[in-house]
Amino acid sequence: MTTTGSQQPANKPDPAAIFACAMSLWESCHDAATYDPTLNLSEAYNGVDELMRQVMRVAEEFERWACDHVCFDSLGDVWPYLLEDRFGKACLEILEPIALARFDRADCLRVALRMRLPIALAPDLPVPIDVRVASPLANSGFREFRIQTVRDRIEEDDTEPFVASNDPFDADFGLSYYSVYGVGEDGSLQHIANRRSYEEAANLLRMLVPGIALPIKPTSCSEPQP
Repeated sequence: MTTTGSQQPANKPDPAAIFACAMSLWESCHDAATYDPTLNLSEAYNGVDELMRQVMRVAEEFERWACDHVCFDSLGDVWPYLLEDRFGKACLEILEPIALARFDRADCLRVALRMRLPIALAPDLPVPIDVRVASPLANSGFREFRIQTVRDRIEEDDTEPFVASNDPFDADFGLSYYSVYGVGEDGSLQHIANRRSYEEAANLLRMLVPGIALPIKPTSCSEPQP
């Protein structure tokens, strides 16, 4: 991700970020081989040259994806440094070191969620959010209101929260949607409604609770509002 002097993202892949991804993944793969004597990276990739090609391919794919979906203004760390510190470990949480050739665009979201990156909502991307905002009304009966992504199990009559630690493409679940809750003083949840989009859920709360300060564009790492 290339930035200008004002640190605004230009949505253009940054060679430094790609290098940081590659180094992080390369080191994580070799660390895994150090701790697992049965893991032979050279044999798995028919030589270290192919391993390096796969590492670079994964790094380039992720950086291109990140430029489209990560809210860089919300990051608290320098992007390449963050990647160097977290990327390799996050990758190997979803793929074996010998399976880098299977890494695809869907895995970019999986890795980003493992890294707890702030990911922007997008119509074609299952991004988990959990927005909690203090109630502006003294006598509303709720201390705060909450909009959370949830999913229904396909073969069971069961709804579960969709959070960052879940697989966003889990075939056991249907499409995610947004549940609106009131949160009581004791922390109990009262379900208010479900909506298909965050915008619809937010508009409902704005109508029901005048003056509520909901974020317009929440991310996967949105923090509760004061």
